[in-house]
Amino acid sequence: MIEVKEFQVILQVIVSKLVQMITKELNILDEDALSLLYVSKLYKKLEQEETKVWHLSVPTLFDLFVEEQETGNITFPKEA
Repeated sequence: MIEVKEFQVILQVIVSKLVQMITKELNILDEDALSLLYVSKLYKKLEQEETKVWHLSVPTLFDLFVEEQETGNITFPKEA
């Protein structure tokens, strides 16, 4: 188990990279990407260290984000 401070730093890096990818791939503003991410089910799981969702790559997280936006559901990979 990692320390809370370490996890917060890791989460900030992941969120930053994920927002950049959302912005680029969906052609939306950073603020809009961040708003969509923060209200998503994916973010709720991502911010819980014990779920280990933060272990997933940013491209995988992006795919999960898009899936949730399109269907309202998230199909987590087996390793999550």
